[in-house]
Amino acid sequence: MEKIIDENKQGQPLVLDYNKNNQRKLFIESYGCQMNFSDSEIVASILAKEGFNTTLNLEDADLVLVNTCSIREKAEQTVRKRLEKYNAVKKINPRMKVGVLGCMAERLKSKFLEEEKIVDLVVGPDAYKDLPNLIEEVDAGRNAVNVVLSKEETYGDISPIRLQSNGVSAFVSITRGCDNMCTFCVVPFTRGRERSRDPQSILEEIDDLVHQNFKEITLLGQNVDSYLWYGGGLKKDFEKASDFQKATAVNFAKLLDMTAKKHPKLRIRFSTSNPQDMTLDVIEIMAKHKNICKHIHLPIQSGSDRILKEMNRLHTREEYIKLVTDIKKIIPDCAITQDMIIGFPTETEEDHQDTLSLLENIKYEHGYMYAYSERPGTLAERKLEDDVPEKTKKRRLAEVIQLQRSHSAYRHQNYIGETFEVLIEKESKKSDQHWSGRTTKNIVAIFPKENYKVGDFVMVRIDECTSATLLGRAIEYSDNN
Repeated sequence: MEKIIDENKQGQPLVLDYNKNNQRKLFIESYGCQMNFSDSEIVASILAKEGFNTTLNLEDADLVLVNTCSIREKAEQTVRKRLEKYNAVKKINPRMKVGVLGCMAERLKSKFLEEEKIVDLVVGPDAYKDLPNLIEEVDAGRNAVNVVLSKEETYGDISPIRLQSNGVSAFVSITRGCDNMCTFCVVPFTRGRERSRDPQSILEEIDDLVHQNFKEITLLGQNVDSYLWYGGGLKKDFEKASDFQKATAVNFAKLLDMTAKKHPKLRIRFSTSNPQDMTLDVIEIMAKHKNICKHIHLPIQSGSDRILKEMNRLHTREEYIKLVTDIKKIIPDCAITQDMIIGFPTETEEDHQDTLSLLENIKYEHGYMYAYSERPGTLAERKLEDDVPEKTKKRRLAEVIQLQRSHSAYRHQNYIGETFEVLIEKESKKSDQHWSGRTTKNIVAIFPKENYKVGDFVMVRIDECTSATLLGRAIEYSDNN
């Protein structure tokens, strides 16, 4: 397998895997969470063995796949627009076949294939190994579908192709599925029950990335803190495991420790955490190792206990604040970021004020905030009326965003004059004379290029900031190179 250099829309160099013996071209797009992007790399690897090279040129593709998200309505609307685009191109390129992967696949399989006839192929998150058979069906002129969920599949035996990689950062999936039945979320129904990947296969994938000179990995899962390997099987069945399996089990803290010890110069991140499953042994491991980034993405979704209960979040506001307080005691400079859903069914003005007061209490570094959109197939869609008016949702969301921006600016102002280690990832979007990279706190830093290059760890002194970005100047290489 050779590497070829292409460019993305911003003109940034991208490394694509290329096998000169492969005769067909795959164009793949991903939407939604990082797990979807990671899954697309698995799909590209499976199809590389079936004669497909990835391409960034839609018009050249023999097979177009879109990896979909059902978390928010906007994501689904975006996918539908892309499918319209693909079908317009199909009229010019009749050999092109179009497929839908991921979380929209199971829910909309009949609609896509039979009613609207806009795709040739529908594949769920646990069925990617069946792609060779499904493509045979499509090549023979028949539609193909496999959305069966698995209790075992983790794709631990697949070496992902790093799609459009910057050669610096990579995702490593460690769990699949989710057992937390949050009422707003469709993931347990589209990705199945929670199971963990063999730690040996995880460490081998990381070894390979280090060998390829990657400098940073993100351990991924719908809920990474729930990672638990005891020889295979669903997490919910751990209580039935043998005494030996329980004694030799690997939890998330142990996996983090093993990874950090083995590769002390590799930067390690993880996402996403669930407050009800995060334990302080994970925080203690973070504090123990310099190479584990001091940042935790810790979704809260609402500051109201009543709404948290309606969401089936198995923690209270008080428990969440105590967890953040305990994290800060162990790692005082740890950055905490959040997810918020605004306008969840039955949310009152008092509930909204509880959310604003929680933001004031914690002053997050950053956040992802969205107005609630009812998702088909969720418990909320079945049991709760979407009764908060759109106008009210938009007003409350604007208030939350404004407050978060002020807190991000407050946090960043305090960093002026400090020096941070930054891993250079790419050229700045706004200037070809500046690099863009991230601090250990996951904050973007922009600084003049000078003689540094992508993949370097550099010490950057912060001189200015915005609510989203730190601006400074590199003063020297870090000792992590």
